[in-house]
Amino acid sequence: MPDGERTYRRVLLKLSGEALMGEGDFGIDPSVMERLAKEIAGLSAAGYELALVIGGGNIFRGAGLAGGGMDRVTGDHMGMLATVINSLAMADALRKAGVDARVLSSLDMDQVCEPYAVYRALEHLDKGRVVILSAGTGNPFFTTDSAASLRAIEIKADLLIKATKVNGVYSADPMKDDSAVFYSRISYDKALADKLGVMDATALILCRDHDLPLRVMNINDEGALARLLDGNDIGTLVSTGEQA
Repeated sequence: MPDGERTYRRVLLKLSGEALMGEGDFGIDPSVMERLAKEIAGLSAAGYELALVIGGGNIFRGAGLAGGGMDRVTGDHMGMLATVINSLAMADALRKAGVDARVLSSLDMDQVCEPYAVYRALEHLDKGRVVILSAGTGNPFFTTDSAASLRAIEIKADLLIKATKVNGVYSADPMKDDSAVFYSRISYDKALADKLGVMDATALILCRDHDLPLRVMNINDEGALARLLDGNDIGTLVSTGEQA
């Protein structure tokens, strides 16, 4: 699609940590990381300004650790560090794919990556670099979904994409309920009212109140990211408009 016809130019992609596991049950699958890096590299080369937020659930989940008796704040800090590990791995894969990628962290760790600041992220985006925003918001009790919504608003993204293992939003878990209805479009208010689990409530409210469109899609569908940004109707669009 020619530049002048693009609906979106600056995009924040939220990847779950689990998306990096492939068929495994822990850690990072190098083949999955390589495929994702090549897809992101292609979009960057096409002129899209890309930011990423990657979860840490393939390594640690703070809430899960807290459920096992660990202090919640400690567990959440461990979860934030897990997102930094994933972000460093993605940055390395992107560089190997020919992309200038920078990791910015909400926690200070200057020997590993740059500290997050809005102006710094914007400078990198303006120079055509892919920025990977790690360590959540830097605060416990906030999910990486909330971090993705917040960062997307801060960098003035045109679209937030949540890449998951399902192809969009359903009325119920399609893996457990054969009668689950797929929504190609849905409003933020309905997603919140029906507790559909698209993202946590804080993340959804941030997007709704700042009129930021959210697209939920299956990251395992190879090439779907490019098709989506080329104007194809992929996954579910969540917006402030009326449900279609």
